[in-house]
Amino acid sequence: MADFSSLGLSDWLVKQCKQLGVNKPTPVQENCIPAILEGRDCMGCAKTGSGKTAAFVLPVVQKLSEDPYGIFCLVLTPTRSLAYQIAEQFRVLGKPLGLRDCIVNIAMNRPFFWESTSETRTVEELDQRYVLTPEKVKDAYLVHLIQKFTDEHDDWSIMIFTNTCKNCQILTMMLREFNFQTISLHSMMKQKQRFANLAKFKASVFKILIATDVAARGLDIPTVQVVINHNTPGLPKIYIHRVGRTARAGRHGVSITLVTQYDIHLVQSIEELIQTKLKEYPVVEKEVLKILTQVNVTRRQCEIKLESTDFDEKKEINKRKQLILEGKDPDLEAKRKAELEKIQSQKKKFKQRIQETIQRYKTHEDRKPPPPLPVVSKLLQ
Repeated sequence: MADFSSLGLSDWLVKQCKQLGVNKPTPVQENCIPAILEGRDCMGCAKTGSGKTAAFVLPVVQKLSEDPYGIFCLVLTPTRSLAYQIAEQFRVLGKPLGLRDCIVNIAMNRPFFWESTSETRTVEELDQRYVLTPEKVKDAYLVHLIQKFTDEHDDWSIMIFTNTCKNCQILTMMLREFNFQTISLHSMMKQKQRFANLAKFKASVFKILIATDVAARGLDIPTVQVVINHNTPGLPKIYIHRVGRTARAGRHGVSITLVTQYDIHLVQSIEELIQTKLKEYPVVEKEVLKILTQVNVTRRQCEIKLESTDFDEKKEINKRKQLILEGKDPDLEAKRKAELEKIQSQKKKFKQRIQETIQRYKTHEDRKPPPPLPVVSKLLQ
């Protein structure tokens, strides 16, 4: 493997990397940095946690240092959180230049493309497991797993992914009732609060972060040792992004997916994409059953408590805000939605009537007596 100097980076930038504990380039960095320094359009595709951000930040900072004037580059990201994270990397690596802002340069004409040739879509350092559980017992398994990890490794950080903002909030409230230091991250929170919670988790003020898929892409939190999927992702790519929050930059990590009787086909799709079989994580079922009633009661209490707040109302307000930001009229969109639901309902009733008519016709034909034998023989002649 080459070192950063052989890739064409300046000595001061190599020194910055070493101060951050980055001594050797990863494959995506080794292949993309020279191409970017040559001024070629570049697209890089590699596993989550393999250093893709530094693969473009380093050559951009290098080029900027050669002619430090004005706005140099624009960086486009799929999420706001990822944008802030990339900005932080620019500021750290470009500290000697006094960088304040950052870039994304997307060119459309014949870019150089490099993709990892690995057959698997997840890193080898990731131990991927599953726990088979009935839907109604899932929360008890979650509490048991967290208790097990915190008892054995009190310095470990755990990320838990779930499917909705409401479920995220309820699980956070429930785990706090069991005295777990838990914090949440979902799209119904104000951006300022999201950043504050993320900073507290990074600083290990809170050891457990429960999040929706808003935190699944791009966030680099090196200290996460365990990722738990409270629900099996509906898309394999979402699974890859979720479990990619651990086992980053050569570190080891564990991912555990809670699989219910309704999720078997989803697991098969995931395994097909990542070219790896998930292994079962051993759990003592008796230990889970001991806490089942307590967990279910606690969850129900948290649900009632959340219902007494204006959580659902805030969700509707956020939806209206999002529509306004998209340049749409919320009231008009609500009217269109209602009309669409009405049309779909009418179609469903019409289809149901047709099926009933066909069924009555079939029943009538089945009950119709056969023609007399002489007539049949005459017809046959």
